[in-house]
Amino acid sequence: MSGRDGVLCLLTDVVDEPVLEAARGARVFANYAVGYNNVDVVAATKRGIMVTNTPGVLTETTADMAWALIMATARRIVEGDTLVRAGEFHGWGPMMLLGMDVFGGTLGIVGAGRIGCAVARRAQGFGMKVLYTDSAPNPEISSLNAKRVDLDELLRVSDIVTLHVPLLEETHHLIGRRELALMKKSAILVNTSRGPVVDERALVEALKSGSIAGAGLDVYEDEPQLAPGLADCRNTVLTPHTASATIATRNKMAVMAATNLLAALHGEKPPNLVNPEVLTS
Repeated sequence: MSGRDGVLCLLTDVVDEPVLEAARGARVFANYAVGYNNVDVVAATKRGIMVTNTPGVLTETTADMAWALIMATARRIVEGDTLVRAGEFHGWGPMMLLGMDVFGGTLGIVGAGRIGCAVARRAQGFGMKVLYTDSAPNPEISSLNAKRVDLDELLRVSDIVTLHVPLLEETHHLIGRRELALMKKSAILVNTSRGPVVDERALVEALKSGSIAGAGLDVYEDEPQLAPGLADCRNTVLTPHTASATIATRNKMAVMAATNLLAALHGEKPPNLVNPEVLTS
């Protein structure tokens, strides 16, 4: 990477001290993702390197995926699909694949940023009571009749818990053994944020013991590897980190990443600069 003025990187690219050293002279790393935990931003800033991301453009499609996982997990869609394909569907039965009602339930949203708010808007059509937890009140989500509560209360009373927080030191294993034990046995957990927000081994224990009813996951703690036993849990819906995987959204992300990159190379402030302090350091 020596001699490059700018680098466009993916979420799967680890941009650490050795990479930054190899890219000596680069002015910008444009991350093709809204999250940027793959980049050592502190080290980049010390070297005078700008770091950018692609926020906003994937809000609605990620919220759609959260809802797809909610519905598929609550109604046991994947289990039903597997049963039919295996030739084990022998006719309607009153007790076959009983799931949970979504309409009229309680939805707990952990993280009331853009995506959390978009998920809450969709919940209005399902007549749901919406709770949220965040570090500060959010007028936008509150305008949707969502009530702010602490995390423990949200976990105790929600039928569906959906995670929409960035991966930070304080959100690593935000949902662990203690938190899973607070949830209803009939509840489901959905994660479209970042895998390490959930202690995946503790989640496997909860799924296998019946401590919670199910989980819908698009992200994993050690991607692309799964925690031992997770793939064996039939009460899960597992997708390969594809929450933003629509043609339109990925194109918008590409344009935004390129716009950030070109702005930096032209000596301008990129529209989505995550370390603005680099401009004054």
